[in-house]
Amino acid sequence: MDTLQNHLLIAMPTLEDPNFRRSVTYICEHNAEGAMGIVINHPMSVTVADLLSQLQIEFDPQSKAAKAQVCAGGPVQNDRGFVLHSPQAGYVSSMQLNNGLMVTTSKDILQNLTTAEGPAQFILALGYAGWSAGQLEQEIADNSWLVIPADNRIIFELSHAEKWQGATHQLGIDVWQISPQAGHA
Repeated sequence: MDTLQNHLLIAMPTLEDPNFRRSVTYICEHNAEGAMGIVINHPMSVTVADLLSQLQIEFDPQSKAAKAQVCAGGPVQNDRGFVLHSPQAGYVSSMQLNNGLMVTTSKDILQNLTTAEGPAQFILALGYAGWSAGQLEQEIADNSWLVIPADNRIIFELSHAEKWQGATHQLGIDVWQISPQAGHA
């Protein structure tokens, strides 16, 4: 496999780092220089409404989007926001990731999240996960991660609590079946 871009990393049960424990991470970029991903299932106690209020952005407090929890996207630059969302053009710094997924880092998307002009589906995350050249590959070899192709159903349709087990089900296994021991033939 040349790149893990557009894949999900599933944390092995033995991965105890609090930033990644039972995490599912969407890999936005992966190349010879390293990798960048966003943890999609570690909700914070902060809601979208809380964040928009803090940024002094007007919003509809009754919308479903306003009540959504913000995710801890990773330990790097956790003061920076990333919005993974269903396709919708027109935002300043949007990047197409796959046919049904985009990422936007510009503030202009925040003004639309609770309106009819906003994306149909989204995850708002603060921070990201980053790996230097070869680091992610080594962590996979060390049995820290399972890897599956990205599935927008897991990203958007499962609750945060369901994503880790839902992702392992894509492999045809249950989490309890995974041995904590690494093996190399």
